[in-house]
Amino acid sequence: MSTPTWPGSVLAVMAHPDDAELWAGGTLALHAANGVAVTIAVASHGAVRDAETAAGAAVLGAEIHLLPEMTAETVGDLLRLHRPEVVITHALQDVHPEHRRAGQAVLEALPDVVIDTGHPRRVYGCETYNGLTLDGTTQPRAVVDISDTYATKTRALDAHRSQPIQNHFGPMAETLARLWGARIGTAYAEAFTAVPVLGQLPATPHL
Repeated sequence: MSTPTWPGSVLAVMAHPDDAELWAGGTLALHAANGVAVTIAVASHGAVRDAETAAGAAVLGAEIHLLPEMTAETVGDLLRLHRPEVVITHALQDVHPEHRRAGQAVLEALPDVVIDTGHPRRVYGCETYNGLTLDGTTQPRAVVDISDTYATKTRALDAHRSQPIQNHFGPMAETLARLWGARIGTAYAEAFTAVPVLGQLPATPHL
């Protein structure tokens, strides 16, 4: 795996308060630790879960941006505000309908925003439940070694105390991280599938 060239900024657009940690927590923490500006955007889910969002983001070293709702319009406004170099969102054919809607909101917002601002330069879909989408298994192009930040990922997940992390989501995330880690010869990794941005795909194997 080549040495990363760190992007200037990463924005994760996720459906639920714990999604950033589950699917990209190690990667977001790794980028934040290397001086990248990391923001997590999620629709507001009420006082308890919004507080958990803030706590989890703080562990990862990320800022948060709460959206009133997850639509192409609100995501477009978000992208224009932050102008991130890299965007991470859900797989476009994720089995969870709310995940699909978040990914679709990003996809719908992209053309006009990219034409207007030149950002984002790269967009990635994260993993999903056991790597299965409505179209079959995911086919990631970028696999990020998160061995050094896996413990940070788990601490951030622990902030979501209202959710079934220990007995459900946590073990699933660990299984995926170990699987992708084994595929690149490391302890833990997270995988991402590149999404075309105005017909272009990234040329590098990292974010």
